[in-house]
Amino acid sequence: MIQRRQRVPMRDLSQLSGEDADTAAKHRVNGRDLNLFKVLMHHPDLVRRWTVFAGHVLRKQTLPPRERELLILRIGWLNQAEYEWAQHVEIAKREGISAAEIERVKQGPAGAWSADDALLMQAVDDLYENSVVAEATWTGLAKKYSTEQMIDLVFTIGQYNLVSWALNSFGVPLDDYLPGAKR
Repeated sequence: MIQRRQRVPMRDLSQLSGEDADTAAKHRVNGRDLNLFKVLMHHPDLVRRWTVFAGHVLRKQTLPPRERELLILRIGWLNQAEYEWAQHVEIAKREGISAAEIERVKQGPAGAWSADDALLMQAVDDLYENSVVAEATWTGLAKKYSTEQMIDLVFTIGQYNLVSWALNSFGVPLDDYLPGAKR
């Protein structure tokens, strides 16, 4: 992974009040304020609006969690988004994705995947490289996934592409509980 310099400082979220404090509290994970939110809470209005969409993509969409995490890991890897990668490696493990599969994500569609998983990897690569899912990729995926799932697939890749850009540009450091974090 490419190392990034932190450009946006982390806010002390304990100093927030009112609606901003409520917003920060809603996004704690196991009682912790993630570094992502310590940075993004410099713009609380954006956080309130963006997290509705992000919450759909992460927790309420129609794709199975395994497929969702493969997509997220692949776009995170392509963007060399260390924070995104580290967070979603942990989530992927909880969703039953093996260490070998996580490592294979780095190879993309050329890895030793099932035909279905190779198409997921290809969809990410298509969007990353050309801003469109190629016709052959779309046709293959549409044999397995509903129209609603295809929409969620594209929006998942797009959401985590956006998040990767933000994380990389702001230089959000790894949370202290993640492997590789500076303590």
